[in-house]
Amino acid sequence: MGAQCDLCNKSVTFGNTLQQRGKAKYLGGNGRKTTGISRRVFRPNLQSVNVQVGERSQKMMVCVKCIRSGVVAKKVVRKPFTLPTV
Repeated sequence: MGAQCDLCNKSVTFGNTLQQRGKAKYLGGNGRKTTGISRRVFRPNLQSVNVQVGERSQKMMVCVKCIRSGVVAKKVVRKPFTLPTV
């Protein structure tokens, strides 16, 4: 599946949008009336990230919730033209 997090498998979900008219009762109106319902799509916030997997790095599509919570270890970037210390 294309729009899916590689770690937590978060993917596209579906819901409804409501078109309403009228004024809410607590504001002094007669109440809200629904005049239309249509389908909509909730897409996950996916980012392409270089992830450290063991000794090597791998590019993955990861949702922002996984990035923020620390599930992902980003690729270690070292300064150019430096030798690794032993």
